[in-house]
Amino acid sequence: MSHEIPIDEGYLDMDLLRFTTAGSVDDGKSTLIGRLLYDSKNTFEDQIEAVEETSKKRGDENVNLALLTDGLRAEREQGITIDVAYRYFATPKRKFIIADTPGHIQYTRNMVTGASTANLAIILVDARTGVIEQTCRHAFIANLLRIRHVIVAVNKMDLVDYSEERFEEITKEFEEFASRLDNIVDMVTIPISALHGDNVVEKSTNTPWYEGPTMLYHLENVYIGSDHNHVDARFPVQWVIRPHSDEHHDFRGYAGRVAGGVFKPGDDVVVQPSGFTTKIKAIESLEGPQEQAFAPLSCTMTLEDEIDISRGDMIVKANNPPKKEQVIEAMICWFSEDKQLQPRGKYYLRHTTKEVKAIVQEVKYKVNINTLHKVEDDTTFGLNEIGRVSIRCSAPLLFDSYRRNRQTGSFVLIDSQTNETVAAGMIV
Repeated sequence: MSHEIPIDEGYLDMDLLRFTTAGSVDDGKSTLIGRLLYDSKNTFEDQIEAVEETSKKRGDENVNLALLTDGLRAEREQGITIDVAYRYFATPKRKFIIADTPGHIQYTRNMVTGASTANLAIILVDARTGVIEQTCRHAFIANLLRIRHVIVAVNKMDLVDYSEERFEEITKEFEEFASRLDNIVDMVTIPISALHGDNVVEKSTNTPWYEGPTMLYHLENVYIGSDHNHVDARFPVQWVIRPHSDEHHDFRGYAGRVAGGVFKPGDDVVVQPSGFTTKIKAIESLEGPQEQAFAPLSCTMTLEDEIDISRGDMIVKANNPPKKEQVIEAMICWFSEDKQLQPRGKYYLRHTTKEVKAIVQEVKYKVNINTLHKVEDDTTFGLNEIGRVSIRCSAPLLFDSYRRNRQTGSFVLIDSQTNETVAAGMIV
């Protein structure tokens, strides 16, 4: 007898929200995620028992929910979280992926990595210390990576006696800083205590003055449908499918993931960079033939005409083609610990499914991410530094600005000798 666990069909079709958490050390990020998992019944009983036991052994007053999320034993003992940990959980309304990133300044690159695919950022602020340099840095990175939805979680409200005045003060401070940023369109400030569970999953009786949503309610209901670009049709080709079987002897399909816009069978399309035009014959996905395909669907397209197409080409519509240039302007975050960015340095640039050789033509400026000031006289980049450069590629790239499309506007730089990923870039 087979014991297959039936997967609820509805679960597969559920909306997915990716969010990232950022806060400085000891702001209670791990406790907050532990609280979200614990109160929304997304943990197993044996896990909870193990956490309760460990908390007792360590002499913690309350159950230490941070232990649910800090996976590495050695890291628990030091009491810090490193790297990016991805966690999955679900409620009846939505599926979630959390990118839990460390808050220390030396982990800026980890935050950039975790935030690059997120729809929403939770920025934690300690109610006692308020908005500090690190808060501003996290907001700047969320803005740079075009995260449009932000929750400012004012944590440890229990330590300021759930003071409405203190909460309003912090909200105002954060709003003043955020007004200098341009991508954040939707911001909510929530007073919470991750330790006691106030306003995380359940409404708190300690904050009768707060009339907004709990954190989980906001996560379940925030609207992210308009975050994808459904205007500019972009389909980077990942793979050309030629089965070479008797049954599908003449089949030639182009597989990839829609990076923008909407494609339908019968649409007139242009294949870039060759510029040949044709029509879409059919669109297939795992579920069978599709009437339409839009981001982020992975699918296979067949075309009416036989055109020479290979990996790295892009299928687009003629009415709004992507930009096609050899020199690009971009903001980059430097990832490498051992190597610095050198002007005139040679790299491989990987953009959507295409890889080209590239040279850094000019370093325009670096950003001091705590003050947002431009530093113009320093031209080398070290680990975690962010700034603006211009890059010349060996062949034209087909791109949109990162503001318009996160998929076609981002790239990574790879060191040509060591094959190490040394930077992530957002095209300006």
